[in-house]
Amino acid sequence: MFTGLIEELGRVMSLERGELPRLSILAEKTRQDLALGSSIAVNGVCLTVTHLSDCSFTVDLSPETLRMTHLGQLREGEKVNLERPLRAGDRLGGHWVSGHVDGLGFIRERRSSGEFFLFVFSYPPSVADYLVPKGSIAVEGISLTVAEVREDSFAVQVIPFTYHHTTLKEKRMGDPVNLEADLLAKYLKRLISPHQGVSQGSRVDIHFLAEHGFLKPSNR
Repeated sequence: MFTGLIEELGRVMSLERGELPRLSILAEKTRQDLALGSSIAVNGVCLTVTHLSDCSFTVDLSPETLRMTHLGQLREGEKVNLERPLRAGDRLGGHWVSGHVDGLGFIRERRSSGEFFLFVFSYPPSVADYLVPKGSIAVEGISLTVAEVREDSFAVQVIPFTYHHTTLKEKRMGDPVNLEADLLAKYLKRLISPHQGVSQGSRVDIHFLAEHGFLKPSNR
């Protein structure tokens, strides 16, 4: 389990393609706390460490990882977002992130807005039902707040610290990004989808939620 708060920018040393694709990453800070079999999030993808050297680690890329993410397109020297798993008792500064990517988005727009930065990402149908204004989403493993939801895209405003300490500053128009929808929202949809209160398997009936105790009555 992760929080979407990036700890370090690693750098791709090599990407071996073949029957067993392997990705090797230079990471001086996060490397010191890793052991063989450890989990680590690379651009929001939970992977298992299979080899270690003094300042780097290697992970294997499964066919599912290559299908659902853009890790197979990484180039030597490219920067990647790294986060180690959350320890029990640590502060949860972002939101619950599992490292299981739901699909790819693409950068539609990026521009500065005063001291902040505005990004607009397209999203696949697999993510559509979980996007709500002020909700959480992980983009490249970064915990972000949705500012606006559009028909086929969503917008986020990024603070200067996040922009300068993640791969967002390296991204260009049209670049792919790994998207993970909010985990709690996915469980909620799964819980209520068998009931009649959900039309077409996705839209939630507000009366159904209130009847089953998901919504608290207002004090006002």
